[in-house]
Amino acid sequence: MNEGALTVRIHVVENYPELSLRAAGIVASQVILKEDTVLGLATGSTPEEMYRELAQLHREGKVDFSRVTTFNLDEYRGLDPGHPQSYHYYMRQHFFDHVNIKPENIHIPPGQGADIPTICQDYEQQIAAAGGIDLQVLGIGVNGHIGFNEPGSHLQTETHLVDLTAETIKANSRFFSTPKEVPRQAITMGMGSIMQARRILLLASGKSKSAAIRDTLGGRVTTAVPASFLQLHRRVILLLDREAAALL
Repeated sequence: MNEGALTVRIHVVENYPELSLRAAGIVASQVILKEDTVLGLATGSTPEEMYRELAQLHREGKVDFSRVTTFNLDEYRGLDPGHPQSYHYYMRQHFFDHVNIKPENIHIPPGQGADIPTICQDYEQQIAAAGGIDLQVLGIGVNGHIGFNEPGSHLQTETHLVDLTAETIKANSRFFSTPKEVPRQAITMGMGSIMQARRILLLASGKSKSAAIRDTLGGRVTTAVPASFLQLHRRVILLLDREAAALL
């Protein structure tokens, strides 16, 4: 594709540490320019170092998160917030416990609760009440999923319960003792929820993500590659290391 015609801006850096430093700079700049920023946040291995860099900037007095509101993309179905592999736990461990975000401004889909439709509707209403997401941080799965919007014949637009694919379960099993322990479902923002963010920052690192990045930018928007829908957004930054960008 002709990058000049895209609303997607592609930045390729040498390695993961540089990617993390650049990502933290983009997020920090957003917060500095708009103190009451609404951030959409992602989990997984890719943004870990970005969160460490942001925490360091906060300790140095360069970024104040006291007026920031956050919404996480997803949470495993059935895991208690105190479970070491829950995304509630992840966010506390890697970010929230190290900065001054107010607890009442933190939003993560609840992984427990029987009334799934109400849980999902409430999450959408909370995002709307906050004024929408200013900057949404994303990772990408090896199969092109973002959040837990998995490849398929159709994609849901709003927050919903999803069955995880065997490929995603396998990829996430590295965080659990055995693949059998990986939850089979998750609650995730839908593609419509993600696409409503004013700006999107997608991070990808490593050779394993190179095919997904190639397919994301391959010119064809398809539910078989959920990340390909980012081509339709007005303001997207793809921040890649050289291994992730190898097939472009």
